[in-house]
Parts: sequence; structure tokens; C-alpha cells
Amino acid sequence: MPRGQGKTIAQNKKANHDYFIEETFEAGLVLQGTEIKAIRAGRVNLKESFARINKGEVFIHNMHISHYEQGNIYNHEPTRSRKLLLHRKQINQLIGATQQKGYALVPLKLYIKNGVAKLLIGLGRGKKKYDKREDLKQKQVKREIDRAIKDSFK
Repeated sequence: MPRGQGKTIAQNKKANHDYFIEETFEAGLVLQGTEIKAIRAGRVNLKESFARINKGEVFIHNMHISHYEQGNIYNHEPTRSRKLLLHRKQINQLIGATQQKGYALVPLKLYIKNGVAKLLIGLGRGKKKYDKREDLKQKQVKREIDRAIKDSFK
């Protein structure tokens, strides 16, 4: 199965708008009891989340996993920091890359693969405002071309 494939639970659509994604990594998540149940129910938001390296370990912050309805007193904190599981070689590569100015670790997609929750994180370089405008112009032109092609076949 190619990287990033599985049952997609949540996607960060703003990531490609705000960053040039240069490389992606698939990471496992360290979760508490009711978190995986809430993830399977699709109650996750990646919009404001980001990843950081702390003492040789990668953590994701601000990823919102809502409370599980049947979890009662055993429920988790929705926006707690969660550890990401990566190989040491990948973590060292990320440490070197994020020390360069303008690079960040951006969560792209959360999905379930072989019964396990996985997070696709990207090594992204921030876009400037003019880059974002250029992308929007290209998207608009592509949409118009596709529309014209579709209309010509009617």
C-alpha cells in the first residue's frame, strides 16, 4: 500500500496552501484508551496542529481529538501533546532539516492503516503571500481549462 493510504479520517487542507511540502513521513501515534475510539468515529481536527522535536522525540501539539461519548471518567484531554513514533534515522533527518530557517513539521493526514492510526507529516517550507496568490491563479486557470474541455465534449 503506498504511503498515506488507508481509511482517511482527517486531512489538513490548509497545509498545501501555506507550505511547500518537500518530503513526507508516516508516523504512528501514542494514544490513550478512548482516543482511538474517537479517531475511528472521525472526531479529529488537524487544522491548528503542528509537530515539534523535543529531546530527540517528535510530538504533535494542538491536534484536537474530541471526547468519546461512552468514555465517562476515563476520557482523554482533547488537545494534549501526543508522541509520534518514527525511526531514529528519520528523526535525525528531521532534526537537521528543521534547524534550517523556514522549515516546519506539518501534519497532513490522519488515517487508519491495518487497524492502526497513522499520521502523515510533511517537511514544509513556508510560502510567502505572493506564492499563495500564484498557486490560486494556477488553480483557477486549471479549473477554467477543465471546464472548457468538459463543455467541448457535450
